[in-house]
Amino acid sequence: MNVVYINTHDSGRMLSPYGYDIPTENLKRFAEDSLVFTNAFCAGPTCSPSRAALLTGTFPHQNGMLGLAQRGFSLHIPEKHLASFLKNNGYHTCLCGIQHEYGWYLDLEKQGLHNMGYEDILTTDSTSFKKEDLHIWDKNNAEEVVKWLDNYKDSKPFFLAYGMHSTHRPYPIEIADCIDERYIIPPYPLKNNEENRHDHAQYMTTANYADQNIKKIIDALKRNNLYENSIIIFTTDHGLAIPFNKCNLTDTGIGVSLIMRVPQAASNGKVTDSLISQLDVFPTICDLLSIKKPEYLVGKSFVEIFRDNKIEINKHIFAEINFHTSYEPVRCIRTDRYKYIKYYDKTWNKINLSNIDESAPKTFLMKSGLKEKIKYTEGLFDLYYDPSERNNLLNDPTYEDILNEMRELLYKKQEETEDPILKGVLEIKKGYKVNKSECEIASSKNKDDYISL
Repeated sequence: MNVVYINTHDSGRMLSPYGYDIPTENLKRFAEDSLVFTNAFCAGPTCSPSRAALLTGTFPHQNGMLGLAQRGFSLHIPEKHLASFLKNNGYHTCLCGIQHEYGWYLDLEKQGLHNMGYEDILTTDSTSFKKEDLHIWDKNNAEEVVKWLDNYKDSKPFFLAYGMHSTHRPYPIEIADCIDERYIIPPYPLKNNEENRHDHAQYMTTANYADQNIKKIIDALKRNNLYENSIIIFTTDHGLAIPFNKCNLTDTGIGVSLIMRVPQAASNGKVTDSLISQLDVFPTICDLLSIKKPEYLVGKSFVEIFRDNKIEINKHIFAEINFHTSYEPVRCIRTDRYKYIKYYDKTWNKINLSNIDESAPKTFLMKSGLKEKIKYTEGLFDLYYDPSERNNLLNDPTYEDILNEMRELLYKKQEETEDPILKGVLEIKKGYKVNKSECEIASSKNKDDYISL
């Protein structure tokens, strides 16, 4: 079978297959013919670490992608990438649009895409577009994918990766005609005010543009009789680019859309609540294609879910943050019911403003005391009673045994995967571009120490 990997940027689960009033009806139609994962999570809620984890089947602290590719972080061994693996197993590999796990996706000349195993690179030039118009670049790339599919003659099966800038900021300026911003509500935990409604309307617009591109590709697969011979994966990298979502280990940060269609699977048209990490995608693809798994994979195959959507795969999943724009090492372990989060940098106890993308919601909160908000160093949350993770049970004696169990689970996973944070502060190597921490900024007289994302 072919493998088609379609991805968006910064979408979380804020899409119509997950119950939200977002104009993504084409994705919803695809979901109705696929398996929807309601409990899927990334391994790191920032762009490059998340994608690198999914596509190498290893944690960011194992594969080297501790931060953003355009800020000097890189994969230790690019050849462990899924594209390279499939190429070495007889697949024709093709990339169009975004990849963010090797170099900056808007600068093709500085990427080593062939090192990751891509043979055909269809990505069009982005330099003529303003960032708020990159949805047009996405459209151009989708059209290139369609041409490629219409003319594919190779006898080999293919691995096709199509990535979109949508729904990354900056959002399109003009609101789509299908959206009336009077009748929408901003995502949790944002205040429902005019500025935030407008911001969310812009998000909805870019999601709608992404949806149109998805339709183009699904239609091309069907038209060329490839749909019933292709494993199709739709996912995103992490939560929305709003405060307390992206770059957070709460479910609003690590929770992701994951919709997969396996031809003739019994679970198509269903949903599964099984706890899944994006790390599990690589080994699952291996099983679906009957290819021996490489030894370095750390995830579990969920191939059996396509037979029975109620099968449980994981007792817990692990996620991490190391660098986004600035240094902020955090780790979490999550079971179906509990979440434990631990911050490792004790030099600053307030919200890391640098690691929150600039936006209207952030501006509103900055005017309302965000700079003074204190963050916890450890958090324990009962997700059955507190799915928004706002009631920290760390000092509640009735949860003491659960706390100790979660701490132990986290530590065992870190030991097992040789997490370098256990040895102390992570090294900022030459070539890394890292903003000064909030603590350093507070003690500095240089206003340029803070560089917005």
